[in-house]
Amino acid sequence: MRPTRPRTLTGLLILGFALVALPLIIAVVRAAFAMNQLARESETLVQVGVEATRLSQSVLEQLRDLERGARLYQVLGNPDLLSLYESNQKTFLAELSRLEFITPDAASLKQLSSMRSDSLAIEGALNALSPDSAALTEALTGFERLRESANAVAQSSRLYISSGLGNLREESSRARQTLAWQTAALVPGTLGLIGLFVFLVAKPLRQIDRVIRDLGKGALSREIRVAGPADLQALGEQLEWLRNRLLELAHERNRFLRHMSHELKTPLANIREGTDLLIDGSVGALSDGQREVAEILRGSGLRLQQDIENLLSYSAWQSRTATLELADLQLKPLVLSVIQQHQLSLAARQVKVKYRIEELNLTADRHKMRMVMDNLMSNAAKFAPPDSRIYVRGRREGKFLILEVADCGPGISDSDEMRVFDAFYQGEAPQGGPVKGTGIGLSVVQECVHAHGGTVEIVTGEFPGAHFRVRLPLQPVPDHA
Repeated sequence: MRPTRPRTLTGLLILGFALVALPLIIAVVRAAFAMNQLARESETLVQVGVEATRLSQSVLEQLRDLERGARLYQVLGNPDLLSLYESNQKTFLAELSRLEFITPDAASLKQLSSMRSDSLAIEGALNALSPDSAALTEALTGFERLRESANAVAQSSRLYISSGLGNLREESSRARQTLAWQTAALVPGTLGLIGLFVFLVAKPLRQIDRVIRDLGKGALSREIRVAGPADLQALGEQLEWLRNRLLELAHERNRFLRHMSHELKTPLANIREGTDLLIDGSVGALSDGQREVAEILRGSGLRLQQDIENLLSYSAWQSRTATLELADLQLKPLVLSVIQQHQLSLAARQVKVKYRIEELNLTADRHKMRMVMDNLMSNAAKFAPPDSRIYVRGRREGKFLILEVADCGPGISDSDEMRVFDAFYQGEAPQGGPVKGTGIGLSVVQECVHAHGGTVEIVTGEFPGAHFRVRLPLQPVPDHA
């Protein structure tokens, strides 16, 4: 039967903690059991050793008392001394019994049994023989054997304790080795389990993180699928619904922009045509005041036309219908024509353009390149304060074109840097130009530059205001051609 995986993230985490903790718990239990067993053995050995030593000393003392009493009885012949001997004899035999009970050594038990027999034999001789008989003197030589046996039992007890301590040291060493091997085996196994469950948990979380980042960046083309526990899969389905909804809204917005832009182009073309006829004098000569008003109308019409073209271009890039019409073009004439187009509005605020453009050719979409330069110039003109300068530079750097536009305005704040290329976003910096922008120009710049395989970045430190640097390949990149 195939094992079932946890269906929820909580279940997966609980299973992971259980599998990681189980070997550790087993190791701790085994270590505790081994330590407890060693503690019991050491306690038993200490108790037996202490008791055996005490009893051995007590037997030797009782043996001396017995011998002293027997010798006195032999000299004095007093029956009371015999009664005292019998009382000490009972105490001596009781101590032998206790020593026999705790002595595990067979040789020691044999010695103790021999001591019991010799002691009883001496007692029998004292009761049966007269104090001054030679036979009693011979019987009392048994005390020498008793002392030797008692010393042998004491030595055997010491050897038993020493052997027990040696066994404890060996068992302790084996326990340490076993724990060391268990630890050595558990560490990689535990790390492997941790790595496995981190992978199982982190993989869907990384997918969700990537999906949320893509949604935040407006990348809505990739279908969202999250593998993993059921609750994370459900979250992935909700994110997929959100992606589809955002995609629908983006399409509706682009359709609206296209329709409105096309609706505005026709009346705007009529306004521009009528303004050009007035300026050309086709309907009669104009006074200086009338000509100034007509110039203002034409400039506003051009500005409105550029905004409409930006909206159409942005909508085309978003719907992925825009294409590049590549052709060989010269950079300097294109840049100078854009600068000339803005001269009238710049001169009104006494803003001068300082440019340094190298003579170089590149292969690019002429209309898109003009749109890039026009939007960068428009952005600089909006934020350049009166009586200041705009700097334009164009140069070759290896196989790339470096195009830079900078102004002396308030610059771009740190909070605006991350969003300045977002569509319809307008920073908090005050605009110096007469016309408030739509917030789409820099988005169009970025789309056009990326379409050519290039990059656009914000440069800081060289000029007081905003400084944009465009880096484009002089020849089209195959993936972007």
